[in-house]
Amino acid sequence: MPDVANNMELKHAELAAALALQRAACLAHPAPPLAERKRDLQTLQRYLRDHKLALCEAISADYGNRSHHETLLAEIFPAIDGIDHVLKKLKKWMTPQRRSVDWRNFPGARNRVLPQPLGVVGVIVPWNFPVNLSLVPLTYIFAAGNRAMVKMSENSRHLARLLIETMPAYFPPEKLQFVDETGGVGMAFSQLPFDHLLFTGSGQTGRAVMAAAARNLCPVTLELGGKAPAIVCADFDLRTAAERILFVKYLNAGQICTSVDHAWLPEASIAAFVEHARRIMPTRYPRLDTPDYTSIIDEAAFERLLQALDEARERGAQVISLLPGPAYDRATRKIAPHIVLGAPEDCLLLTREIFGPILPLRGYAKLETVVASINGGPRPLAIYPFSNDKQTVQMLIDTVMSGGVSVNDALFHVGQHDLPFGGVGESGMGHYHGVEGFHTFSKLRPVFYQARHSPLTLLRPPYGKLASRVLNFLTR
Repeated sequence: MPDVANNMELKHAELAAALALQRAACLAHPAPPLAERKRDLQTLQRYLRDHKLALCEAISADYGNRSHHETLLAEIFPAIDGIDHVLKKLKKWMTPQRRSVDWRNFPGARNRVLPQPLGVVGVIVPWNFPVNLSLVPLTYIFAAGNRAMVKMSENSRHLARLLIETMPAYFPPEKLQFVDETGGVGMAFSQLPFDHLLFTGSGQTGRAVMAAAARNLCPVTLELGGKAPAIVCADFDLRTAAERILFVKYLNAGQICTSVDHAWLPEASIAAFVEHARRIMPTRYPRLDTPDYTSIIDEAAFERLLQALDEARERGAQVISLLPGPAYDRATRKIAPHIVLGAPEDCLLLTREIFGPILPLRGYAKLETVVASINGGPRPLAIYPFSNDKQTVQMLIDTVMSGGVSVNDALFHVGQHDLPFGGVGESGMGHYHGVEGFHTFSKLRPVFYQARHSPLTLLRPPYGKLASRVLNFLTR
């Protein structure tokens, strides 16, 4: 145990030294100009292009198997494309904002809001989309003129090694450093006095991170998870809904915080949805061992998902594997796409975030039942209403609060560069993406410029008749 304690003290000292290096650089150069910020973004984009294949291979090695196409689609492309969006918008975002002045009291004065860098931002990255959830935030952190330290997940060892070894050729340590998780590093990292801390992960860990950051009064952005539901209405084409929901649900084998956790369907439509799923899924993944289908990240997650399926089955639920052949393979940690019917209300699948390739279907007779059920639990990171009726969609948006919404599809609100991304309640707090991302990592600093001659000289003590007349006029 003394060796462990000594190692932790050493790691904490290394982290503190890294932060001190970046803070000193920030103080020496506190306001990077537009040209420098653009160069940083272009360098980040060049890194992605230069290491595209290596990043795909490292992530696949961490998973056991992760489709290169999925990594390119869900991680590399959004990061590259997002940088292009920010490069187009950045000059406008950096422009000081004019704000109105009360001319009656402050004639000749000016008000401005100046977006200025916060300083050094800490980023704690999960394992499920480790390139997207590190480099997309870095896009907004660099756009806002900051420096960054990024801690990777213990399940991203191959990727972390690649980033630690290759990124210094693109950014010096006083601008950007990546940190591996070697045991206990996450808590030490979250205790550092950053100027802002971004955490993406589970609610349980998010609470611990927020408590640690509170010691330094460090502001935090928390991107958590929850049970994001799809709500299919009777007027929407069922096959189209199935095609879209199934694509999102089994992307990355369901290991997405904004995946469809479960789907609500009119009771009369459940059987037809299952038949659509039985036909659709084998055309996408003909076998469990196809390289297009992703493994579960580790043994603990694999066993947790099998346990949840077993519990539902033992309690009377119908468990349906959607691929021919075995339902799972321990050697590759792959679990076939599943649908579950009739799961008990208090079973694991309906009470905890699934984060795997299992889709419970829930029937309803009235939409009010769906609304009441969702509102009876923690607020989800997203909801996915499927309806062609605008009033129905707006009713669901108005009555069911969530972090975000995709209408007539799922997940893809996260891929919109000009929309903020974030949770609400137990699914998180704060935003990034879009101008909101720039604002999250900026200090929107209010500046008042007094006129050459100030009328407030009339209100200085000792107060007399003139001050009384002025104040009577102002408060009449």
